[in-house]
Parts: sequence; structure tokens; C-alpha cells
Amino acid sequence: PNKRTFSVMVVLPASGCEIIAKVRRLATSSAIKDMEILVIIKIRPRSIPTLAIFSNRSTQIAEGKVQWPAFSAEFISVMSQETDKIYANPQQNLADFRFDDQVARVFPDMIKRSVPGYSHIIGTIGILAERYAQPNSRIYDLGSSLGAATLAMRHRIHAPGVTIIAVDNSAAMLARSTDFLDLEESPIPVETLCADITELAIENCSFAVLNFTLQFVPLTQRLSTIKRIYDGLLPGGALVLSEKLAFADAKHEELLIRHHHDFKRANGYSDLEIGQKRQAIERVLIPETAQDHIQRLELAGFGQVSQWFQSFNFASFIAIK
Repeated sequence: PNKRTFSVMVVLPASGCEIIAKVRRLATSSAIKDMEILVIIKIRPRSIPTLAIFSNRSTQIAEGKVQWPAFSAEFISVMSQETDKIYANPQQNLADFRFDDQVARVFPDMIKRSVPGYSHIIGTIGILAERYAQPNSRIYDLGSSLGAATLAMRHRIHAPGVTIIAVDNSAAMLARSTDFLDLEESPIPVETLCADITELAIENCSFAVLNFTLQFVPLTQRLSTIKRIYDGLLPGGALVLSEKLAFADAKHEELLIRHHHDFKRANGYSDLEIGQKRQAIERVLIPETAQDHIQRLELAGFGQVSQWFQSFNFASFIAIK
């Protein structure tokens, strides 16, 4: 009684983003804005059955827009996931790893199955952003990929007048991240920028993130990039730097590489995939030791530098101005 059922027609093939967009338009229509809405979506992206259920029961409708608290990140994760099979078959002419559209499509699955502790790092970035964000300042996500760190920060920041600048030099990654970011209604605006972070002007910044980004920057440009960030930080501002590590002790490095490969096997990657991915990426991803990173951060001017996370050969640091 007093309930209505609405159907949402989506012409397939359709992305999760397109489905959510249609649902949002339905949810914000004046005819049903005062009704409780329960949406159940069942689709088969790439033959993977997916069931997504969400409700606007706890949402607030203001100025004709529906806000979905704690909904978008989880839903995006489910809807955007395609299984990473890029290196599943033998490749005779193996090209260098690139963040192209092929990688962008499978990146959530790739990063989850390849980087131990990634979700913990992303969640902690949000917590740290909440602490260091200053009113009327900018937050920079440098190498923002699909926007995971940007979303984590957006969900946690409460300081007024903050703008997040999400920067990536991959148009494919940035385009997909924009689709995800546009699904959310948030008081924290996000500006996306396709640019080279080594040439980017950092201004009025209270918090910056380099989440597995610096490792792809040429060694000769890394100090100047860190120095540029330091110069653009406000007093008391902070930088989070996450990187894959190298080790001075060759035996120790080989041990952690073996453990990392065990992690990838446990997540479903074959030896062929692990070997081909390693060959493709080692020419473009140049890791350094933890001491190299700490020394560079201190040389750039940071007064406090601390390594706060490590899992196998992946680590994260925080540096405070």
C-alpha cells in the first residue's frame, strides 16, 4: 500500500557508471523525492554476475540532489571491476607497461591483487588528510589513477573551503576516475587535471599524496619534484609518499620479491602472468631504498619524516613541513 515500483531501462552494453546515473536521475525526480527508494541491480559485466543493492533510506535530499553516504566507494569497486588478464597469454613482443585504456579497465582488480596493503594505505590516506587539511587550502593527489585516494580524502575531510586537485598524466585513467567522481555529491570539489607532475605548480597546499607515483618518475627528476611539492606546502602541511622498495642487501631483496610473488599467486596470478608483468614493468618502474626516500625528503626540506607502513617490498612514508 502507498508504494510504487519503478523500472530503470538501460540499453546494453552499459557501464556501471551509466546505470548509476540513470538511477540517480530517477531518485532526484520531483515525483518520488519523498519516497523511500530501494534499488536492486543485477548485471553480468564480462560474464561475472554482480548484484548491487542500495537504498536511500538514510540519504538527505537537498536542492534536488541525493547524497549517498558511504555508498559510492563500495559500489564503484563492485561495478567497475574487470579481471586483469593482460598478461595471461604468452606475448612474443612484450611492450613496456603503460597506463593505457586496457590497464584502466582492469586497474581496481590489478592493484588489489598486486599490492599488499593497498586498501589499508588508501584508508589511512583519508585519515591523514582529515588531520592535515587546512581551511581554504588545496589537497593534491599526484598520480591519482582511478581516484581511490581522492575519494578516501573526500569522505574524511571536514575543513571548510578545501579543493582536491587530482592529477594524472594518463588520459585513460583520468577519464574513468572522472566518471566515478561525478557520481558523488560532496561539499569537497575535485578538479581533475591531465598533466606531468614534474612540471606542475603546487600552490596553497596543506596535504599532498604521491601514492605509488614517484617510482615512475625518472631518477634525475625525483628531487626537483619533491622540492616543488615542499615549496607549495603550507607550514604544517604534509606529504604521503607510497613506493615499491628496493633493498641494499641483494639476498633480502630477493626474499621479499619471492614473498610478493607468493602473494600474487595466492590472488590468482599464474607464473606466466607474474613473469611477463615483471618484465614489462621493470623498465619503467625504478624502485629505491627506504633510506633513499628519507634522505631525499629531508634534503627537500621536510623536518619530520617517518615510514609508517610496510608490507613485503611496499612502503609508505609521511613527511611534514
